Amino acid sequence: MEEPLLLQHRDDRGVVTLTLNRPQAFNALSEAMLAALGEAIDALAHDEAVRAVVLGAAGKAFCAGHDLKEMRAEPSLEYYQRLFAQCTAVMLSIQRLPVPVIARVHGLATAAGCQLVAMCDLAVASDDARFAVSGINVGLFCATPGVAVSRNVPRKAAFEMLVTGEFVSAEEARVLGLVNRVVAPEALDDEVEALVARIVSKPGVAVAMGKALFYRQIEVGIESAYEDAGSTMACNMMDPSALEGVQAFIEKRPPTWLAAQESTAQLGVRPAASL
Repeated sequence: MEEPLLLQHRDDRGVVTLTLNRPQAFNALSEAMLAALGEAIDALAHDEAVRAVVLGAAGKAFCAGHDLKEMRAEPSLEYYQRLFAQCTAVMLSIQRLPVPVIARVHGLATAAGCQLVAMCDLAVASDDARFAVSGINVGLFCATPGVAVSRNVPRKAAFEMLVTGEFVSAEEARVLGLVNRVVAPEALDDEVEALVARIVSKPGVAVAMGKALFYRQIEVGIESAYEDAGSTMACNMMDPSALEGVQAFIEKRPPTWLAAQESTAQLGVRPAASL
């Protein structure tokens, strides 16, 4: 039997690892791969036990972008519109997921693979990773990857990547803001785990509310952003975890998150993931 295109693993903390599993094709985003990834993310969005998601890949590369052989096999405008709409839906679902998504990047991340890194909330890369939006090299401007990349890196750097198709190193990607951390390949898993551990140690409700607000406010004017942020903070402050955290600070003691989280669960609190 063939292995699934997407592997899933969940630990006892609610941390889910999704692994792209087309190593022979450098994990290219075929229609089937996009469907598998989209279905998995949609399921996780409704799972209240999930605290964080790590997105990684099998083999020598993170993701080489769209499957060009598959794309060339059916050259019609209707097909391409449907394919890119499918890809966009998957990319947006990552941003709308109520928990942080961390890209674990090694090897190549090109075109839609670079887009995938950019759409994740955080990214940790091995120092052998390389990034490019290289469609221009085959006559195809990476328009949809450009949406994500230009929201991560400075404008002129993003445009240079898009019109030259040239690679940037992992360290260059860190300086530009495409990834958070760069480590040696043998330290990649430990660095991802260190980041995950810091996230899951925080109240899940606050993280979920904060993620949704973060992406909403960066797309609007500053006055609307402040209005939304103030409303979000007021709602957050009424959550038992925040009340416990502030009280613990006043009393100069560690917060008891577990009791606060149980109170939140009893209240049925589940922050909206919509943007």
